[in-house]
Amino acid sequence: MPSAPSAPTVTSTPTAKIVIDGYGRILTPQGKLPANAGIKADYSKLARSFTPNQLTNLKYRYNTVPPRVLYVPDIYTLKSLRGIYCVYKKKFWYWKKEDGLFYLDETYYK
Repeated sequence: MPSAPSAPTVTSTPTAKIVIDGYGRILTPQGKLPANAGIKADYSKLARSFTPNQLTNLKYRYNTVPPRVLYVPDIYTLKSLRGIYCVYKKKFWYWKKEDGLFYLDETYYK
């Protein structure tokens, strides 16, 4: 009796890279982003964590602390009248700013 075929392995490329996490740590320095990304951000100004009250609010409402800043390739972004955005983990909306990075929508933590 022939053996059952094995399930194909699917390799997926990550759609977003976390640049700054919710605690203000730089996880993806500018040198590790693609050269063609055109990111012109000052990481020393971006590396801010949520306030203690914001952290408590996020943990209570969403059971997690989402990243503050993401890098997302253009092929994974969406456009609306408000601007260019992406949805992270089917829950959090991030909006693209002038520096080319995506920032968590303020309605989540304010």
